[in-house]
Amino acid sequence: MQKYPLVSNVKINKARSEFFRCGTLPTGVVPDAILRSWQRSMASGVDVEVEPNDLPVLSRCELEGLTAQNRAFLAQSRPVMDNLYEQIKNSSSTVVLANATGVILHSLGDADFMARARKVTLLPGGIWSESVRGTNAIGTALVEQSPIVVHSVEHVAASNSFLTCSASPIFDPYGALLGVLDVSGDSRAQQQHTLALVRISAQQIENQMFSGGFESSIRLHFHSRPECIGTLYEAIAVFNREGRFLAANRSALLHLGLDRYQVASLSFADLFGQSLDLLCARSGAAPQPVLELRTVSGMAVFGRVKAALEAGVPRTVPIDARLKAPAKVGAGRPCGNLLLESLELGDPVMRGLIEKARKMLSFDIPLIIEGESGTGKELFAQALHGSGPRRNGPFVALNCAAIPEGLIEAELFGYQEGAFTGARRKGNVGRIREADGGTLFLDEIGDMPLQLQARMLRVLQERSVTPLGGGETFPVNIAVVCATNRKLRKEIAAGRFREDLYYRLNGLLISMPRLRDRADRLPLAHAIVREIAGAGREVSLGEELLRMVEDHPWPGNIRQLHSVLRTAVALLGGSGEITVEHLSEDFLEQYREVVCLSSVAPGVADDVNLDRLESMAIRNAIRECGGNLSAAARALGVSRTTLYRKTKEMPLSSRQTPG
Repeated sequence: MQKYPLVSNVKINKARSEFFRCGTLPTGVVPDAILRSWQRSMASGVDVEVEPNDLPVLSRCELEGLTAQNRAFLAQSRPVMDNLYEQIKNSSSTVVLANATGVILHSLGDADFMARARKVTLLPGGIWSESVRGTNAIGTALVEQSPIVVHSVEHVAASNSFLTCSASPIFDPYGALLGVLDVSGDSRAQQQHTLALVRISAQQIENQMFSGGFESSIRLHFHSRPECIGTLYEAIAVFNREGRFLAANRSALLHLGLDRYQVASLSFADLFGQSLDLLCARSGAAPQPVLELRTVSGMAVFGRVKAALEAGVPRTVPIDARLKAPAKVGAGRPCGNLLLESLELGDPVMRGLIEKARKMLSFDIPLIIEGESGTGKELFAQALHGSGPRRNGPFVALNCAAIPEGLIEAELFGYQEGAFTGARRKGNVGRIREADGGTLFLDEIGDMPLQLQARMLRVLQERSVTPLGGGETFPVNIAVVCATNRKLRKEIAAGRFREDLYYRLNGLLISMPRLRDRADRLPLAHAIVREIAGAGREVSLGEELLRMVEDHPWPGNIRQLHSVLRTAVALLGGSGEITVEHLSEDFLEQYREVVCLSSVAPGVADDVNLDRLESMAIRNAIRECGGNLSAAARALGVSRTTLYRKTKEMPLSSRQTPG
C-alpha cells in the first residue's frame, strides 16, 4: 500500500469538493489509490451527498441466500474475525466481512458504534461496492485488489466521513477474489496499526483454506526462515501427484518471485529444480523433517511436505515394515499399533531391553531412554505406549531442545487467556494436559531449562498442573517417558540438571544400542526398504550395498541408515535392486573416509576413529550450510543444541571448516 504524508481533513475535503465540482485533479493531497477511486466514482455517477435513507440493502431472504452460498467462506472467516475483534474492542469499531461484490455477510463490533454503523447500512446486507457507494475501504480494496485505508473525508459520500476504514482483500488458493475483511471505526479514534492487524487476519483466513479441498494433493509449506514454517507467515504451494502446480498463497508467490499467472504453467521441478517424487521420498520420515530447497531464483528456503496417504506419497517410519505408521503425536491422539515385539529383529541387546521394558508395563514406572541421536528412542517410547494399558490414550511428544527457551514453558504447561501478548484468545491447555490419560514423551530432557525442571518436578509430585497466567490447578494422570543423548549424571555434576528430578524420572534406564553395535543391521535395512517401497513394489539390496551396511559405522545410527535408503529407493524409481549407483554422493564420501581410516588403523569402529568421522561430518555440514548451525543441525538430523555442544567438545583444530 502506498504511504502518504498526513494531510488535514480540511485540505482533503477542499480537494475532494473541487474535484467532484470542477474536475480539478489534486496533487500531493491523497494517495494515488484514493485519487483513482475518486475518478472511478465520478465516472459511475456516485452521488456525493447521498442520504443514508436512499442506500440499497438486501432483503432478509436475499441475505440468507447469499449467506448460504458463502457458507465455507464464512466458516473459515468467523473465528479469525472473533480474534480480530478481541484485539480492537472498546475502540468504537466494527469488524466486517464482505463478499466479492461488496455485500456485507457478517459483522461484529462495539454496541456504542453499531448504532451509528446501522445508519449507513454498515451491517449484513449492506452494499458497499465502489460503483454504488463511491470511495470506501471495502469497495476500493476489491477494485484495487490490495489493502487500503480510507479515512474520514477521503470517502466520496459525505455521510461516511465519520468513518476510518482499513480493508484487505481475501483470495482463495487459486487466486480468485473471495471478498474483503474490514475494520471500520470512528475517525476520531484512528489507530495506526489497524491495517496491519487486518492484513494479518486476511492472510490467516487465506492460509486456513489450504487445510481442506486438497486431500489428494501434495502441499509444500516453506519459508526462507525455518522457524516461520507452521506460522501465519509460511508460504504454501500445492501440487498434484505428477508435480503440476495447483495453488499457492501470497507468501509462496513472494518467495518464488513470480505472479500467479507465471507460476500456473510451471511444475514442481521447474520451481525447485528437483522431482517431487524425490522430495516426497526425502520427507517420508516420521516426524517429517524440514528440508532445504532452492527456488528458481536461487533463494534458499526450508520446507516440509504434507500429503495424504492416498496421494501416493511414502509415509514411512525408520523401523520394521511390519509396523503400522503411528498416528500423529503431540496433539493428544492415540499412537497406533506400534508394539514392543515389532522392534525385535534379531539383536540380543534389543531383545533384552524389550523384555525388561515389557515387565514394567503395568506398573506405570517412569523411564529414561538413553542413547545417541538417531538410535530410535522415540520409536521405543511409542512402542512402550502402544503395548501398555494406556494404549488407547494419547501419546504426546515434546522435544525440549527444539523449542525456544522462552516458549517451552507455555508449550508444556499451557496458558490462560491473556497470559502474554499474542496468546490465542482462548489460551492453550499445554502438552501435559493433552497427555492426560496417556503418555507424555519428553525428548532431549537434558535440554530442559533449570527453572522449568522445578515446575516439572512439582507436576510429577502433585499430579496436577497450573497454566501460565491462571490460578486454577488441573489434575493429570500421565505416564512419563524421557529420552536423552546426554549422560544425565554428568549434567547433574555440572549443575545443569536437578538431581531430585532425575530420581523422579529414572524408574528404569533403557540404554539404546548404537546401530554399529547391533547384530540385526541387515534385517533392519531390509525392513526399512520394504517399508519405504510400499505394497506392490519389489526392491532388494545388492551385495555390495549389503557389505556397506555391515561395514559402515553409521555415526547417524538408524536415522542415517533410513535417510540413505530412502534416497536410494527414490533414485531407483521403481522395482529392482539398489546398488551403489543409487547412493548419495555425501554418503559415499563418508564411506570412503571410513575405508581410508580402516587402511591406516584397523578396527575402524573404535571410538577414536568414530569421533574423527563424526567431526568430519559436522565440519562438512557446517561448511555446506555457510556456517549456519541451525541449517547444519537439520542436515545432520540433530537439534541445534546438540550440534552446538558437539562443536564445543571437538578439539579446537577440528572446529575449523575445510576450505
